[in-house]
Amino acid sequence: TACELLADFSLLPHGDLTLVGENGVSLSSGQKARVSLARALYQECDIYLLDDPLSAVDAHVGESIYEQVLSERGLLRNLTRRLVTHGLQYTKEADNILV
Repeated sequence: TACELLADFSLLPHGDLTLVGENGVSLSSGQKARVSLARALYQECDIYLLDDPLSAVDAHVGESIYEQVLSERGLLRNLTRRLVTHGLQYTKEADNILV
């Protein structure tokens, strides 16, 4: 649920086991972004470098993912997170901001 994929899984013919890509089902850019983020989270790393992972999702979905994953209360709360973003709303809890 953190990556907001449950609704998408219910629409896919085989849920999260559905083949996607060139020989499978096509995903929207927002779905691709959420799947990429979910794949990164499954790696269970100490450091996460995320390149604008919320740019392709709707604003309300982006806020939800930010809160559930990237915020000080999210899944990655005790880990190092480096976020590249054009969304200033996602910088409110940042320790450092580079422009």
